[in-house]
Amino acid sequence: MKEQVSDHYGRSHKLIDQIVDSLRDAGVEPTKLRAADFEPIDEFHFRGRQATLQLLEKLELAPDANVLDIGSGLGGVTRTIAEEASAKVTGIDLTQEFCDAAKIISDWVNLSAQTTFIQGDATKLPFSDSSFDGAVTVHVAMNIPDKLAVYKEAHRVLKPGARFGIYDILQGEGGDVVYPTPWAMDASISYLATAKEMASLLQDAGFTILDEEDSTTESHEWLKTRISKPKSDRTMPVTTQILFGNVASDMVQNQLLALDERRLLTYHFICVA
Repeated sequence: MKEQVSDHYGRSHKLIDQIVDSLRDAGVEPTKLRAADFEPIDEFHFRGRQATLQLLEKLELAPDANVLDIGSGLGGVTRTIAEEASAKVTGIDLTQEFCDAAKIISDWVNLSAQTTFIQGDATKLPFSDSSFDGAVTVHVAMNIPDKLAVYKEAHRVLKPGARFGIYDILQGEGGDVVYPTPWAMDASISYLATAKEMASLLQDAGFTILDEEDSTTESHEWLKTRISKPKSDRTMPVTTQILFGNVASDMVQNQLLALDERRLLTYHFICVA
């Protein structure tokens, strides 16, 4: 199953070369960009960077905090936290190509000293107990059947009293998901939990839930606005189409329908270890 998940996200071979070529074809030099400029591809979760900043605010991190990003992808969330919170952030992801690309993008935007990317398994984190001052996971658990293992590992590596922010896609009451989606071409690698199940899993892992919020309506409006916005010369030329090819448009339409009919929900949880 882990190989299937990694293959799904790693379908775009030589990803960093494709990003560079797309940027330079549009007359954009990668090293001249800011971290936030990469949002269309490295923070392609619902509501993008805005959602990351809202999650970050609730973590209440001190300057120079040591933070873990579980399922870091191309490193957008990692870099946003590093930049906005003056933190040192470690991202761990199952897909090696994502980790390699994330390191290069961090070099481009001068955040390599604050960010580290490691290929690894969220259910078996390669870190010592009580290593981190905070942790996040953003749109990751949809691919993981053993979510309790992830949350137990997060609890283990967090210092007592540290906060854990989860922003994820959950199963709604409106019916089954229509595929393909960005996290799965079909149901074989999709494992959505309900909000009630998520709360129970987090508590079983040892966390106390401080806050939870359903942002599905906001996610639906954000996606509608994003796809209806006309392209311009200032539009970032690098999007998720590089990751998923022509099927990316089908993924967007399926998500739009699923949010509208509450087949999918977006939720955040703020917990304390």
